[in-house]
Amino acid sequence: MDLRARLSTLIAVRVIVSTLLLGSATLVQINRPGTLLVDPFFFLIGLTYALSVVYLATLRFVDRHPWLVDVQLGADAVLVSAFIYVTGGVTSYFSSLFLLPIIEASTVRFRRGAVQVAILTAILYLAIVSGQYLDVFAGLPPTWQLQAPVELPTLRYAQYTVAINLFGFVAVALLSGSLAESLRSAGAQLEDASHQIEDLRAFNAYVIDSLLSGIVTADATGRVLTLNRAASTITGLASDQVVGRDIGEVLQLPAQFRARLNTMGDTPSIRIDLQYRAADARLLEIGMTVTTLAVPTGGTGYLVTFQDVTDMKRLEHHARLQQRLAAVGEMAAGIAHEIRNPLASMSGSIQVLRQELPLSEEQAQLMDIVLRESERLNDTIRSFLAYARPQRFAVARLDVSKVMHDTALLLRNSADVKETHVVDVQVPAEPVWFEADEHQVKQIVWNLATNGLRAMLKGGRLRLAVTTDYSSDLTSGDVVLSVEDQGCGIPPEELDGIFQPFRSSFERGTGLGLAIVHRIVTDYNGVIQVSSTVGTGTTVRVRLPLRASVADAVPAQGASR
Repeated sequence: MDLRARLSTLIAVRVIVSTLLLGSATLVQINRPGTLLVDPFFFLIGLTYALSVVYLATLRFVDRHPWLVDVQLGADAVLVSAFIYVTGGVTSYFSSLFLLPIIEASTVRFRRGAVQVAILTAILYLAIVSGQYLDVFAGLPPTWQLQAPVELPTLRYAQYTVAINLFGFVAVALLSGSLAESLRSAGAQLEDASHQIEDLRAFNAYVIDSLLSGIVTADATGRVLTLNRAASTITGLASDQVVGRDIGEVLQLPAQFRARLNTMGDTPSIRIDLQYRAADARLLEIGMTVTTLAVPTGGTGYLVTFQDVTDMKRLEHHARLQQRLAAVGEMAAGIAHEIRNPLASMSGSIQVLRQELPLSEEQAQLMDIVLRESERLNDTIRSFLAYARPQRFAVARLDVSKVMHDTALLLRNSADVKETHVVDVQVPAEPVWFEADEHQVKQIVWNLATNGLRAMLKGGRLRLAVTTDYSSDLTSGDVVLSVEDQGCGIPPEELDGIFQPFRSSFERGTGLGLAIVHRIVTDYNGVIQVSSTVGTGTTVRVRLPLRASVADAVPAQGASR
């Protein structure tokens, strides 16, 4: 409690005590007329009321002028002394009123103030008693003199009474001061403890809200009690939208898993992986753990922690794909030469025999089929080796927009383009500079574009585009190559395997085009993003870092193709 509040309380107590004294004096005067000198008594009570009003008016100044508090305490001691004087001095029944200013002082000035007021009251009391016995007050107006005749007690009795009262003043000052000091210390400790508790509570809330894992608590009936900031971010739901709702509904828990929650018993925790449809319609992969929790209202509730593992699942899938592709590549490097050399010998031998032997028309056709299929098999092995072997890059600074236009020109004149096909190019007006092997960038676009053309059997529009995606500080970013077709599309269950070798849905396809694209993009630390709708078309976006670091790169002038 601050100083103003304590003083306000003292003013109220002062008014109450004055009112009680006024009432008791009135009753005494009615029952025993002439017992009290009524005029000065009532004057002092009226003065107390008047001073109380003054104290209230000066209350707002006490923080800047603490001496005003000392004036109030001193005035109280003087007023009580006047009450004691007009009610009999050493014979007054109100001597205990001296304790009031002492107790008041202890509440606002603690031990030091209580002792000071006790000393002041002792001096005033001694002055009153001494004045009575020395007849010092004879010169006062008649109404302010003690009622005559006043029979004073013996001097020894007066000394004993004064000693008892002075001892009481000092004892009350020390006791009330000590209690006030203890109360102040306890209050300060309580305030410090409250601040520490609030700080700890705020720190705990900050820690919980800083966690990347979503945390949701629920009561025994499964009603949500709290959720942290990560839980709101993952689910897309605000706290006021969730609290009080069923936890199974909020977290989209399967029915079987909800039934397990009711039968957890002594099971420490339950783990589940599920798909969650966020508020913004995104489909997330969620890893969730549920444990029991003692709730403040009693009983047992639930503590649910969960994480968005969508990116982790994607990385795991990418790692598995990389492992499979690496295994196939190692196998390819081992068997390619074992097939290619005998194939070259066979093809050469067939050509010699076709030229030297007299063949019928049917035999000549069979020879041509063998040669044609040998050449096709040789092309497949060449593509296989291009995919499997580490490439030596001729890295140079190039304009990706120009590369896209050149590739589009080649496409328009290729056998894959029909009259019903349209090839569009959308690139920025300014050059898009990038450091890479021009041949490999062309191969990325060519392979993706030829796949798109083959997917549009009845014709359609093929759109080739180049964009840039910079970071917020413009110090890094990606070059994005986009190939969009209006073909048959790819079923969702087949998207995961389109980059695996020898998986082709096209006639005369080797199944290595997309595998080679994946290999090149991976070597450039890039990313391939595929979105497809069956019957509508497919869009493939290749993101290549502007500051890509390429393994096995050599200067352009030193490269060998």
